[in-house]
Amino acid sequence: MHLADSALPIGGLAHSFGLESLVAAELVTVPELSEFLRGFLEEAGFLEAVFCRAGFRLGSNGTASFTQNWLVLNQRLSAMKPSREGRAGSGSLGKNFLATVSGLGDFATVNGALRASREAQESIHHSVAFGLGSGVLGLEEDRAVLAFLHSGAASLVSACQRLLPLGQNAATRILWGVKPAIVETMRRSATCSVDDASCFMPVLDWGAMEHPALPTRLFIS
Repeated sequence: MHLADSALPIGGLAHSFGLESLVAAELVTVPELSEFLRGFLEEAGFLEAVFCRAGFRLGSNGTASFTQNWLVLNQRLSAMKPSREGRAGSGSLGKNFLATVSGLGDFATVNGALRASREAQESIHHSVAFGLGSGVLGLEEDRAVLAFLHSGAASLVSACQRLLPLGQNAATRILWGVKPAIVETMRRSATCSVDDASCFMPVLDWGAMEHPALPTRLFIS
């Protein structure tokens, strides 16, 4: 719960990952938000959950080829994010998250991951970093994935509260209503490997690509 808290100082409140563009284009409104979140969890959430599990297993098992596996995992996820802002946003959150976990104790695996990514100039994606940190801290895998998915959904709902006429009570109901989709996405991710993972959300990808051209912006991405 601590790692998934929006108050964790990693910059999550500054990102909408293309949602701001969709709201500006009136493609996402309050009545459509629940359906949008379920679609997000089924596609983008599922992809991130699979990579979160892969990161978790790297953190909990630790192999001689850890550095190479860590870099390849992040490179593969970068290749599956077609928008520059999506890659940059995920990379910013991932780097900040892992740096935060590093400050919680003396974790050789976390420090090694940070060093390897810095030397290779590779991104550290949020889902992979969340999984790695959870594995190093000895958390339970399914619970870690659930926490990550809840954090992502909550972050989007929070963004919508600043972009749409969405009050706190309505936001709470919407987030509560997608809990079954969060659980189902977690369960699906347990049966899929990184090699088989996929995501198809072209409208959200377009929103992230369009974001730099908006006349006014509340969010970085």
